[in-house]
Amino acid sequence: MRLGACVCNGRQWLAAAACPGLGPTHCRQLSGPGPGPLTPPHIAEMFAPTGQDARAEKCGPRQASLLLFPGQGSQFVGMGRGLQQYPNVRQMFAAAEKILGYDLLSLCVNGPQGELNKTRHCQPAVFVTSLAAVEMLHHEHPEAIEKCVGAAGFSVGEFAALVFAGAFEFAEALYAVKVRAEAMQEASESTPSGMLSVVGRAEARYNYACLEAREHCKSLGLEEPVCEVANYLFPNGRVIAGHLQALEFLQQNSRKFHFLRTKVLPVSGAFHTRLMVSATQPLHQILKRIRVEKPLISVYSNVDGKKYMHSKHIQQLLVKQLVSPVKWEQTMHAMYEREQGTDFPDTYEVGPGNQLGTMLKNCNLKAWRFYKHIDVKIKDEAEEE
Repeated sequence: MRLGACVCNGRQWLAAAACPGLGPTHCRQLSGPGPGPLTPPHIAEMFAPTGQDARAEKCGPRQASLLLFPGQGSQFVGMGRGLQQYPNVRQMFAAAEKILGYDLLSLCVNGPQGELNKTRHCQPAVFVTSLAAVEMLHHEHPEAIEKCVGAAGFSVGEFAALVFAGAFEFAEALYAVKVRAEAMQEASESTPSGMLSVVGRAEARYNYACLEAREHCKSLGLEEPVCEVANYLFPNGRVIAGHLQALEFLQQNSRKFHFLRTKVLPVSGAFHTRLMVSATQPLHQILKRIRVEKPLISVYSNVDGKKYMHSKHIQQLLVKQLVSPVKWEQTMHAMYEREQGTDFPDTYEVGPGNQLGTMLKNCNLKAWRFYKHIDVKIKDEAEEE
């Protein structure tokens, strides 16, 4: 049975606002009209009957927009401050408190940073704050939402992108993110592991470096060591994940492998590697329980950089994503591929940080010229002084 089935009609943001237990026995009808869908009410008509192809025929590249949703690692204390003035945002955080069991807004705005950085907290925080940024964008620049033809999200950002595209309902997706984040944190705590950001020269051989690091770990007595590329960010930009001994070896031998810069990321585990395999079953189980629709606009998968085609495709690849590298560079090429001389669409990064904009600049400078970041922290008068 679907989670929160009785209040989720109309693909509304707050499917579980009145359902703290998120189970069918806890559901009751909302006392009044609920907030509207994340996408404008007319979006289904805009895409009917032939989906995005029909939309593409109605507008040229400069009349279209794309949205990018960030992932874990972009969080910071203060995000979400000031966004409660926009329609639905306060209700979104109130619903999140019921689903998660703690005050997410207070954690986002006040910290502490150490708690916000924990996987079980930061993934829901980035998810909700990114969709709050969409509400801000919808209020400030409604045309950016109305003309949107595609979206992509980095890791957990895919869930926010799919909510925006109408594939998931907000509350059900947040509950799936909660399960995902807790399972990933548990997997991380079972093995000392991490992630290393690497910028290399053109001649850098990342897979060879990982092989050398695994051999080094074996020499230390570590059985079945893990060290592999977990994120393809931009040309010569990678994130390598695995056992801590392997990452230390790569840092110590960075010149040998033609690495220009290395930086340990503030995460607790080797995400998007086989060390996350224990997290796949909990996510698989929850995705089976919630309704998944075909997206109303194009949403690109981290696993292969291609568009999601149907609901089963979404369920399968979101689970596979946990143990597969994030192919963000490939996704950027797919989203911005066009004939010579064709204009690029407007791009909006909605959520904390602007790392996705930096990656876009490295992948496609021409497309980046039409990039804008929607900030998730609004300064008050005291801060401005």
